[in-house]
Amino acid sequence: MQSSKLSAFEKVGFGAGDMAVNVMIAAMFYFMQYFYTDIFGLKPAHVGTLFLAARFVDALSDPLMGLVTDKFKSRHGRFRPYFLYLSIPYGFAVCLLFTTPDFDYNAKLVWAYLTYLFATLMFTGIAIPYISYIGVLTSDPQERLSANGYRMFFAKIANVVIVASVPELAQWWGGGDSAKGYQLAMGFMSLVGVGLLMMCFFTTRERVEHVVDKKPLGEQAKLLLKNDQWLVLAGACMLGTIGYALRGGVAFYYTIYFLGGTESMAAKFTSAGIVASIAAMVASTWITKRFCKVKLFGWSQLLLAAISALMFFAVAPGDIVLAFVLYFILSFVADLHAPIFWSAIAEAVDYGEAKTGKRVSGLAFGGISFCQKAGTGIAGFITGLLLTYFGYQAGETQSQFTMTGIALTLTVIPGLFHFLLGLLMRRYIITDDYYHRLKESGALPAVKGDAGSGSVAPTAS
Repeated sequence: MQSSKLSAFEKVGFGAGDMAVNVMIAAMFYFMQYFYTDIFGLKPAHVGTLFLAARFVDALSDPLMGLVTDKFKSRHGRFRPYFLYLSIPYGFAVCLLFTTPDFDYNAKLVWAYLTYLFATLMFTGIAIPYISYIGVLTSDPQERLSANGYRMFFAKIANVVIVASVPELAQWWGGGDSAKGYQLAMGFMSLVGVGLLMMCFFTTRERVEHVVDKKPLGEQAKLLLKNDQWLVLAGACMLGTIGYALRGGVAFYYTIYFLGGTESMAAKFTSAGIVASIAAMVASTWITKRFCKVKLFGWSQLLLAAISALMFFAVAPGDIVLAFVLYFILSFVADLHAPIFWSAIAEAVDYGEAKTGKRVSGLAFGGISFCQKAGTGIAGFITGLLLTYFGYQAGETQSQFTMTGIALTLTVIPGLFHFLLGLLMRRYIITDDYYHRLKESGALPAVKGDAGSGSVAPTAS
């Protein structure tokens, strides 16, 4: 396996790919639920069911896409070609997602299912190769961490631009028609996303070649389930995404109904959180050069749970300034772990190869992508149920019970998932020192003390 350094230009190109992926992620995380209930006109429970149903499709499409990337390689590489060939269908899917036809309720619900499921499949076709791509860009763990720092930074930039500008553009271009405005605004963002995917294709290259075992899906799944560290990351991805998506999905409702703001203020509130996440990307890169990345991952999630509870009790309805400040701090802590997590997946794949003697790459990355999307779907389903339970009525003055429920859904409830994530990460052992010893010896080294990562002592089999 060849190790090599990445130029800053190539890291920027790699980051451009995540900017494109986040055109859809930003929409789904931050205002898809609000769009469906308050603009498209669907009931919250129906929206939640749609999000959950899409995850059953992912249960098939994500592993299959992982297998496809393992089995086929073109002259452009194993993962890179999808950025070129699927870029236009991906952009078209985003545009359809925000198209609101003048149908009756049942027909609109069918349209929502069709377009959302199509968007989900196109996202899979881009996202699985993209999250796998870091494993073939370089085999140097520090370079992977650095590249993922670029990636997460550009992803957050995309989130800020989309969340801050789409509601404004929708109001401007829609001329009073919010449905038309959102279609035009997201149509424009989809064009930008297509260009960014092509940029990623033309500015990066695959330089690491792994020998992929040509195993049936069932056998690969059994090998993957023997990888205890991948299982920890899969659980972490699920828990973290549920907490993240719950908070992001209700942020618009919280700003408009709990704080008494407008869509424009909701965009600013959400954008403030994303700006904090960008700062966290930079801080994480600096901190992990000096302190244990595994400790940072676990403890940041426990701290996040405490800040979430503080925000619920400290912020009263209409308390805009304090809400902005605490949400900024909360969002900063929430994303300190992000570059660590995405570089850890490739390391967990290497760990699994050392443990079992067989490499499972495509299914490993596909499984993580499924966990991320499953977390999003579960969060959407929970949000829909909670909004229904708390008596939310789109566009109307909400009761005190409803506003308290919205505040809980932004703070305490997602905080519980982050708390569980912090506890789970005590089972993760692959520190930088551990990984270097693994690569040097080709076998699983013993865990030195606690290392901030729990008491798991793996053995080769």
